[in-house]
Amino acid sequence: MRQFLISVDQVLNTMLGGWADETVSARAWRMREHSRFWRYVMFFINTIFFDSLHCSKSYASELSRRQLPPEYR
Repeated sequence: MRQFLISVDQVLNTMLGGWADETVSARAWRMREHSRFWRYVMFFINTIFFDSLHCSKSYASELSRRQLPPEYR
């Protein structure tokens, strides 16, 4: 189920013009300094997950490729 939710997140990000293999959370963290809109998105996402570092952790996960199967890391 977790992989399915990540894939839905990535599709949503792609539909918003983002990279295909990036989540909205990671993008919000990456874009937070470039746009007030993404700062609001980041705040909203962190709030709904009850974790002020959710987007930061998502970005770090993307950098370390933790979302990929072990064979691709």
